[in-house]
Amino acid sequence: MTGSGRFVVIGTPIGNLDDLSPRAARALTEADVVCCEDTRRTRKLFSALSIPTPRLVRLDQHNEAAMSAPVLEALASGESVALVTDAGMPGISDPGDRIVKAVADAGYPPEVVPGPSAVSAALAVSGLPASRYLFAGFLPRKGRDRTARLEELAATAVTVVIYEAPIRVARTVADLVAVCGPDRAFVATRELTKVHEETWRGPLGGAAEWLAGRQPRGEWVLLLGPLPVRGRGSAEERAPLSQEEISVALDAKLASGADRRRAVAEVASEMSVPKRQVYDVAVELKGQR
Repeated sequence: MTGSGRFVVIGTPIGNLDDLSPRAARALTEADVVCCEDTRRTRKLFSALSIPTPRLVRLDQHNEAAMSAPVLEALASGESVALVTDAGMPGISDPGDRIVKAVADAGYPPEVVPGPSAVSAALAVSGLPASRYLFAGFLPRKGRDRTARLEELAATAVTVVIYEAPIRVARTVADLVAVCGPDRAFVATRELTKVHEETWRGPLGGAAEWLAGRQPRGEWVLLLGPLPVRGRGSAEERAPLSQEEISVALDAKLASGADRRRAVAEVASEMSVPKRQVYDVAVELKGQR
């Protein structure tokens, strides 16, 4: 480290400007340079807070790696550099982690001024268990990566937090119903801290019905409840179901007249196992017959 510069990671409001802390406002006032996703949005933030706008530098997913050198030059010259995103905490499904690492590796200890986060806000308002959770961010949009991720989340024994764009909310809920069954606990939030904030709670199947015919708008956070515990003991303590147990359940469904697709979906839901696991057993049974 050759200079006495200061690097500060600052959380900014996710919707309501009143959520900006006095410490965050002071850190923004003291900054010589502010790295931000969108200079226009950040300029509006300074204007709304009546804070003189310092030098704004774009730092997003496309140029984050290349921005390490100019940021380190600013720090070496003794400047105070702040890092913000359009909303929330930098690095949380937003740019920031690479530049923070580069600064730390260069010997400048990054400071943090914590602020609003859609993850913690959604968990707090959901009513779902939050002592442990998995933040999944945005899911892959298609293909095997999406299928694998959905099946992984379906088998997760803690609350799962998912970010989703409004145009893909209905599809994601439908995909979750397919792998988790309609009865899994679910919460959908939109526009947190904003005028049109809305939260829906209920089973996954009900969420699909609630979304039908709607035109989802705004920023969405979806929360999938933990995999239900079968019988006594914690999710970590219970033994996984054997292939024989799944086969017996499938045979019973098929014997009652259900087709294979319906039998797979019902067994996956009732036994709280990933749909892909049940499907693989169904394929093997068909081959044996």
